[in-house]
Amino acid sequence: MNALTPTLLRKTIAWLLWLAFVGYTLWIAPLDHPTTAPVVKKLLTLKWAELNPYVVALFSLMGVWPMIYACLMFADGRMQRFPAWLFFLGSNIAGVISILPYLALREPSQTFLGRKDRLLKSLDARTTGVILSVITLGLFSYAGFAGNLPNFIHQLQTTPFLYMMSLDFCSLCLVFPFLLGDDMARRGWRDRRRFWPIALLPLLGPLAYLCLRPPLPETAPAQSKVPHLTSFLAP
Repeated sequence: MNALTPTLLRKTIAWLLWLAFVGYTLWIAPLDHPTTAPVVKKLLTLKWAELNPYVVALFSLMGVWPMIYACLMFADGRMQRFPAWLFFLGSNIAGVISILPYLALREPSQTFLGRKDRLLKSLDARTTGVILSVITLGLFSYAGFAGNLPNFIHQLQTTPFLYMMSLDFCSLCLVFPFLLGDDMARRGWRDRRRFWPIALLPLLGPLAYLCLRPPLPETAPAQSKVPHLTSFLAP
């Protein structure tokens, strides 16, 4: 029997996580719970003063995460047989449920072909990473100084919608390394010692990466043989 390849392992993990997340979402049915509608209405109508700042910060960070993924996915999608923007749009509504199919369907690609259009230049710019980092730190500060943590924990235990949103946030942190290895390779970062601090530091690691990574070369280099995620697990 052939050994499980790194690509097949990634695809298998992504599909299993997707099935688990969808199944769990359907099981607890957060949208059908009576506590969901009041919270969602206040979030969407910007009546944030009536909500715990921790709830507002979590909701806002779920808008930051798709932008972080976009900074990697749109360049990666240039090398795929399907457009990345469909999954990006879905992630703004469904979160990791839309990201995981992209991770499962994509093929490894460590080069960038062609020239960057305006969108790719914006997503590739370090300025974008800095802006996302400032927004994130502002949300952390807002929640930390103005929020009620015990009340937020109680709401997580009693409001399935908030619980699923927090689980979605953690899942986006968990699967980010699936894109990271190839993106680093495109930019000439081959040292695995750079990979792990970014991969293991939730949210702040990816943001720091966006602020520090070198720009994509517009002239495609030869296919590099940088190891994928599973090779970083090797001793």
